[in-house]
Amino acid sequence: MENNLTVKKRFFPRKKVCRFCADPSLVIDYKNPELLKQFLNEKGMIIHRRQTGNCAYHQRRLTTAIKRARIMALLPFVADIEIEE
Repeated sequence: MENNLTVKKRFFPRKKVCRFCADPSLVIDYKNPELLKQFLNEKGMIIHRRQTGNCAYHQRRLTTAIKRARIMALLPFVADIEIEE
């Protein structure tokens, strides 16, 4: 008799490491929109820390920097959505 039972391997997601804790030379600054754009989704919303892997300290700093950059018009509040007619 042949054994047709398949063993499912458990998937353990890799623990995400805060990019700013790992590289101290990387500075969160509202005047650096290229860095801040990496933490926005296609709609212009801030990506939460569970997805980015940031620690709580750096996520708070990042959120403040993104909001300041939006006020200074370096980042958009919402993404440009084209309406198809």
